[in-house]
Amino acid sequence: MKYVYQSDKGKIRKLNEDAVAVFPRDNALLAVVADGMGGHQAGDVASKLTIEQVEKMWSELDEPLEKLNIENWLADSIKEVNNLIYNKAQSDSACQGMGTTIVVAVCTAQELVIGHIGDSRAYLFNQSTWKQVTDDHSLVGELVRTGQLSEADAQVHPKRNVILKALGTELDLEPDIFHSDWNDFKRLLICSDGLTNKITDEELHHIIMQTDDDEVSQTLINLANERGGEDNITLAIINQHEKVGEPPC
Repeated sequence: MKYVYQSDKGKIRKLNEDAVAVFPRDNALLAVVADGMGGHQAGDVASKLTIEQVEKMWSELDEPLEKLNIENWLADSIKEVNNLIYNKAQSDSACQGMGTTIVVAVCTAQELVIGHIGDSRAYLFNQSTWKQVTDDHSLVGELVRTGQLSEADAQVHPKRNVILKALGTELDLEPDIFHSDWNDFKRLLICSDGLTNKITDEELHHIIMQTDDDEVSQTLINLANERGGEDNITLAIINQHEKVGEPPC
């Protein structure tokens, strides 16, 4: 699998509180995006802690992936990161109120397992269609799911940035976990809402499937910035059809 990842602070904010990384391992890889929140740079602390802890747990795995229940491991790992950030926020006055979203994917050539908390998203794409894998843990996401708000109205709702779940905000959190074969899908996108608040799903599909690998992430970031760039913009794209561990595009 080939992969590319990139983060940009946008045009307005002075600090990038997002974080992203991809970690190849044997015949698999792990990709993770975190969108931090909290004043006085605490959001930056939360997102970086998330990446560091996920990398640590991934690198310390001593069991072959084919023998591992990846869904359970991913759920337990997200809970462990949550406890770490929660305890840091409680014990360090500079970090009080901090939190972060997380969307993390473990990918092999045959299947993928995705875990998330918050409103950072995962999508699957092929030439003809796309699928949003994750459901936003947000106020407008809940209103859309219950039929009280349309997708179009959600994009401009004054409370569209209010999220209902985030790492570090409470001790007991259950992440959403999705397990799937790639089927006919060829590319996975995980991203922060700085991207999806500015670019429609239809536009994401067109750009991701029609743009060269070495240009696609910058093309998406440029478009989000052209449309205001009020938030940090972060993404990782995984191409299913290439060998695992190839360098970034």
